[in-house]
Amino acid sequence: MTSRTPSSVTALDVTRIKADFPLLQRTIRDGKRLVYLDSGATSQKPSSVLDAERRFYEMHNAAVHRGAHHLGEEATDAYEGARETIARFIGAQAGDIVFTKNATEAINLVAYSLGNASFSDTAVGQSLSLQPGDRIVVTEMEHHANLIPWQELCRRTGAELAWLGVDDEGRLDLSTLDQIINDRTKVVAFTHQSNVLGTINPVAEIVARARAVKALVVLDACQSAPHMPLDVVELGVDFVAFSGHKMLGPTGIGVLWGRTEVLAAMPPFLTGGSMIETVYMDHATYTDPPQRFEAGTPVAAQAVGLAAACDYLTTVGMDKVFDHEHALTSYALEGLASISGLRV
Repeated sequence: MTSRTPSSVTALDVTRIKADFPLLQRTIRDGKRLVYLDSGATSQKPSSVLDAERRFYEMHNAAVHRGAHHLGEEATDAYEGARETIARFIGAQAGDIVFTKNATEAINLVAYSLGNASFSDTAVGQSLSLQPGDRIVVTEMEHHANLIPWQELCRRTGAELAWLGVDDEGRLDLSTLDQIINDRTKVVAFTHQSNVLGTINPVAEIVARARAVKALVVLDACQSAPHMPLDVVELGVDFVAFSGHKMLGPTGIGVLWGRTEVLAAMPPFLTGGSMIETVYMDHATYTDPPQRFEAGTPVAAQAVGLAAACDYLTTVGMDKVFDHEHALTSYALEGLASISGLRV
């Protein structure tokens, strides 16, 4: 086995970074320093994120988009400024960023809208309206958040669910890609990076096939957003969903990015305050995205915290994060390969 160690192949100052996380300074079990290895489920938060959220409550807390008073203006500016920061982090325009409570809600928002009759009445929706016999494609790698909403949409519309399998190496089996994503396919939903295996899926190849049959592409980026540079426009997909709590941000906030023209055609998922244009006695008209999909009191403090997390990751450098994790993975695989009788 090589004598190389992870610290010798990474540009990250791990000791300095750990010092930014108050929780990682804890000691447990006979005074041992806490080591946290469950960031795939939820991440810890650096001081800058904790401070940003607390500062919002201490200095700027007010109703967003509802008051003309000084604090109301400050709160609205902080909320929309956070949207702009998060948009830059993923290479998007702020108007295409929808705040949700988590990635699960973001994916449900898309699934609900695609099955809504009012969507099929739009020019965009006419070609995407799901009918019995149409197909939604997922993969065997999916988190339940990117599976159950599509199962439910199939149940409501009569569409069928088809699967891309996983091979013995933990990669998607693309040998049947053209057969699985066929001419009846309306939606292809898959994870960018597996939360179980860490596999990074070939987005470009899958998107190319989806485009050939004019299917929408929904990408679960919960694991990739914190671990690699992400440019949603370059990815060429229609929707990207991710959560704040897995990328050093607060709980209670997720993000849906969508292509402008598709978002504009979609009906709201939830209705109520903040998302209406005009209310009449017997009906209402709805405002444009992203506010159309942000009914009720928005997650303002959480958005500010997530923006701080994006700033923190940007300062660390997403290229460095990716290279560091690649080095750790290579080190682990080399070590495991040196163990006689162990198959990886």
